[in-house]
Amino acid sequence: MKGGLEPVETPSSKPGTNVSVAPKPQKKRKKGTWQTLAQQKYLYLMSMPFVIWLFVFNYVPIWGWTMAFQNYKPAKSFTDQKWVGFDNFVELFQDERFYLVLRNTLAMSVMGLIANFIFPIAFAVLLNELRGKFFKRTVQTVSYLPHFVSWVVVAGIITKMLSNDGGIVNELLMALHITNEPIQFMSQGKWFWGIVTASDVWKETGWNAIIYLAAITGIDKELYEAARVDGAGRFRQIWNITLPGIRTTIAVLLIMSIGHLIGIGFEKQFQLSNTLVTDYSEVLDMYALKYGINISRFSYGTAISMFTSVVGIILLLAANGIMKKTTKESIM
Repeated sequence: MKGGLEPVETPSSKPGTNVSVAPKPQKKRKKGTWQTLAQQKYLYLMSMPFVIWLFVFNYVPIWGWTMAFQNYKPAKSFTDQKWVGFDNFVELFQDERFYLVLRNTLAMSVMGLIANFIFPIAFAVLLNELRGKFFKRTVQTVSYLPHFVSWVVVAGIITKMLSNDGGIVNELLMALHITNEPIQFMSQGKWFWGIVTASDVWKETGWNAIIYLAAITGIDKELYEAARVDGAGRFRQIWNITLPGIRTTIAVLLIMSIGHLIGIGFEKQFQLSNTLVTDYSEVLDMYALKYGINISRFSYGTAISMFTSVVGIILLLAANGIMKKTTKESIM
């Protein structure tokens, strides 16, 4: 056969009959692990310092969790410590103060999660709608700056603004005849959760909106052009194009935020609190700090921190599983 395959005799063929058999396609060899490592060696070398940093400062300290099961005394070596099992956890769950602190932690966490989830998205969407480049960049810069201000400075500003002695907020409320006398914002516990949430929104909204803005810029512009041709207005474009376009980003950040729901730190609460509002300001991290450092009950403080970490992991896995089933989005 000219220009074709050579005839090949097969056992099943009849005498005198030629059957053409195509050659088997060659399978591509998969790259081995060492070959892949060799090709990407520079990427691994660049990431190595961060891996070492993560291991040293995030994984090695987990060894300290053993103190939660001991009656730890700094003067004794590790082998001489007295093991008490789960006694520290039993004491923790029997402490009425623990449940008050847990209430404060969850209340401020949920309020902060909702506020810091809604406001950055809304701010990013509205900022994306601005057409003047100079004005848009100015707003972006101004909104990012509070993130770099220390909580010590922020707490001082808020305390001065809410002061009942010449504070701008009380002066404004009395000038508008909303109240006849100054409100004791910083000495009444009922205001504390709202003050912490509002200050966190002011400080972090601009910074948190950066990721959403980056996700919005990745949406295909032709979708907006097609929507305008079909007569869709601004709000319809936001609802049908912008928000669905950043759904993955929203899901990932929401899952990660839920993972930190119970471990919110203590900087804001520590700087803004005082002895008059302790029953509303004390959170789990402050509770652990008080027992672990101030009272020198290292084992009890470790038990509190371990509880916070374990619950955070459980919340992260639960949020990831629920999100994966409902929206098909997940981080693992």
